[in-house]
Amino acid sequence: MPVTHPHIIQLLQCIELEEKEQIKRYSLDQQHTLKSLKAEGLALHPIIVTRKSFGYADYPEISFRLNFPAETNQFKDGAAIECFCTGEEPVKGVLISLEGKVGEFRLFAPDFPDWIEDNGVGIKLAPDQRTTTIMKSVLNGLENNKELYKLFEWLHNSSSKEKTFSGTSPISLHFKNERLNNSQQKAVAAILQNENITIVHGPPGTGKTTTLIEAIIQLIKAGEKVLVAAPSNTAVDNIAKGLIVQGVNVLRVGNTSKVDSTIFLHTPEGKLANSKQQKEIKLLKIRAEEFRMMALKYKRSFGKAEREQRNLLFKEVKNIRTDIKKLQAYNEEKLYIEASVILGTPIGLYDAKINHHTFHTLVMDEAGQCIEPLAWCIFPLAQKYVLAGDHLQLPPTVLSNEAARLGFNKSILEKSITSVSAIFLLDTQYRMREAIAGFSSNYFYNGLLQTVDHLKNSGTHISFIDTAGSGFNEVQGSNGMSLQNEGELQIVQQLLTTENLDPLKTAFISPYAGQVAAAKDILPKEMRISTIDSFQGQEQETIILSLVRSNDDGDIGFLKDYRRMNVAITRAKEQLFVVGDSATIGGDAFYNSFLSYIEKYGSYRTVWEFELQ
Repeated sequence: MPVTHPHIIQLLQCIELEEKEQIKRYSLDQQHTLKSLKAEGLALHPIIVTRKSFGYADYPEISFRLNFPAETNQFKDGAAIECFCTGEEPVKGVLISLEGKVGEFRLFAPDFPDWIEDNGVGIKLAPDQRTTTIMKSVLNGLENNKELYKLFEWLHNSSSKEKTFSGTSPISLHFKNERLNNSQQKAVAAILQNENITIVHGPPGTGKTTTLIEAIIQLIKAGEKVLVAAPSNTAVDNIAKGLIVQGVNVLRVGNTSKVDSTIFLHTPEGKLANSKQQKEIKLLKIRAEEFRMMALKYKRSFGKAEREQRNLLFKEVKNIRTDIKKLQAYNEEKLYIEASVILGTPIGLYDAKINHHTFHTLVMDEAGQCIEPLAWCIFPLAQKYVLAGDHLQLPPTVLSNEAARLGFNKSILEKSITSVSAIFLLDTQYRMREAIAGFSSNYFYNGLLQTVDHLKNSGTHISFIDTAGSGFNEVQGSNGMSLQNEGELQIVQQLLTTENLDPLKTAFISPYAGQVAAAKDILPKEMRISTIDSFQGQEQETIILSLVRSNDDGDIGFLKDYRRMNVAITRAKEQLFVVGDSATIGGDAFYNSFLSYIEKYGSYRTVWEFELQ
């Protein structure tokens, strides 16, 4: 039956647009040379292979290192990639991890390519066709699921904001975590009384993860089986760790190759490590490896008979790996039944094929970063939902401008917040000094965000260094892609010295990848240097924020997305330094009020205080 709901049709259209943009952006062709892909931070080349192994489900896994500073912000864990070598057919895969200059990826192939250790091997981002296919399939079938479609229609009819929180009186709870504040306790109680959708609005530093962990423990105590999802592996692992400490029987599914030892023990691979079935799997893997080695004896140039023999051997390897997967699925089924909580990314949970199990509540963290179709991939798995996050921080990343214009970068949280009335604000922040939190509280959270007593101000915690009139103008980076401002970087270098800042406790962030790349060349290597978008969800003792924009036209580009600024100014715990040009940004009402705030509650300094070249 063809799809009829206009919003489903629009979402499917957006997926197509995003897919086309990904193909266009990530292609290695005459228009997009390897040099330009590297300059845009879309390719890493050359890589040096340091280790090869067969991982879980027997896929080839490759560890590598980079011998050069690279723009790696877009290479996020779980990203779809292609491994390539000039003149060879590229192989699709997934990035498992990339930290600094060391990374690991998995290939979706029966074996390592012959050329994997040749000179000139690289990886580049690739269209995530698998996720795209899953999202399309789910949306096309949505109207056939009566209960779910009813929920979809309700969420997209924001004119009627019904009350979904049915609990009329607060329930009496014995909180396991006795340190929860009043707003956190209310959120936990609401989650327990939830019959449809409850939203936990967690501004920066308000203990969202702590609140969710307590709520999940209470749900289990009430006899529920719980699913936990988040768009990033890091967020999933943070909740997993908190539950493990509390002794909860959790099962972490999905990207299990790069988790720490605490979580590994709670993955299917970790739980089955010493089982009888795993020994059986090990024997199958040895057999597969024997056939593989026999096949590899036939080198690249061989005759028809040898080619047929090699193909037969590889076919046998594939058959054994299919048997391994079936055996693993059989063994994992018992783990799914036993676990009180199953955690993973939306695609990780979808892939686990657990739709025949009954889950009462789905808790989605970082819901403000989850595009809507991904949420519908896992909504059918549960009966009620908790969406946690902050729609006033950065939305999901979308490559296609046209898809974004049609609302594809509107998260499931932002979509739901207009219809759901069971919204519980966590109102006390535990991360930063009051002066650092103050502007965000006033501008984004209606002045409702309080600061815990021990973080009240004890000096100057927020400073603006004004470059107006200095001639420190923005310039196009050498790759012609992203803006840089060398003068602002000179000020940053001086700040490190004059303020006696510890590089290990200081992070440099900027909205522009070009400025980040330039900063990596001149700032201390031990400093965390990142775009604002990549730093969302993190914190540091001291933050130096370089705004970059400085021109005669007052053009501030995507500094116009004030949510990016909300993320940027709420990362610092003790000290926040903002470097920018008041003449360029001051014409914008938001930045004008930010400058006024600093004059009142912080330190307003000028470039002339610094000894610059």
